[in-house]
Amino acid sequence: MIDKAVVTKESTQKSQVDTETTERFIAEKHIGERIKRLRLKKSMGLVELGRHTGLSASFLSQLETGRVVPTLRNLARVAMVFSKDLSYFFETEPQAMFRVHRRKERVRLPQTGVESPTYYFESLGYMVPDRHMDPYFAEFIPLGENQEPKAHLHPGYEFLYVLDGELALQHGENRCTLEQGDAVYFDSSTPHSYVCNGSKSANALIVTMHQPLPAPAAVAVRAVAAPSVQRPLTMPTPTMGLSDRR
Repeated sequence: MIDKAVVTKESTQKSQVDTETTERFIAEKHIGERIKRLRLKKSMGLVELGRHTGLSASFLSQLETGRVVPTLRNLARVAMVFSKDLSYFFETEPQAMFRVHRRKERVRLPQTGVESPTYYFESLGYMVPDRHMDPYFAEFIPLGENQEPKAHLHPGYEFLYVLDGELALQHGENRCTLEQGDAVYFDSSTPHSYVCNGSKSANALIVTMHQPLPAPAAVAVRAVAAPSVQRPLTMPTPTMGLSDRR
């Protein structure tokens, strides 16, 4: 005959969460690290935090390093100092963004909206969700006969670095020619365009930022070279519309 007391005892033991699991759960929440980040963000020392919470500086130090486990009462005291809800310490922390884009996996696309494209581009950030900028690799080809570039604009900022070749840029009333190693940063809400300024293709790295500009938008164009040189534009107004691909 089975002893009911033994069965009950075994059942109870199986239903209990063991200490190791509990400790691991607490460690995974990085409670101590979160407290330390909040404290340092406010430029607050352990002694000062201790005065606000009624906890000793030594206890808080052990709490931040994970040597002691906080009670909900003590954790609530810390949370109130930083105007946080108690759930802040148990919510899943967002994962740091990290995406690799292999060259062989990228898709080369032509300029759209024209019969004869003047450039081809490859997105370098297509796998990143909710991104705040769009990086591209672009190849500008020499204009063909009767080809006319088309200017465009979009909210935010744009950065371009010439990898090789020569590229002509027009940004509102600003005109310059960019060579290998030159870079330009400008407000993209002003009409701007590019064109290959030579018999060979020009390659460039382009990054567009989505942040809208304050009104009125200030125009700022910088052509950075080694050495920094700004040269007059000798080619027709170019076209570039990578932002339309977002």
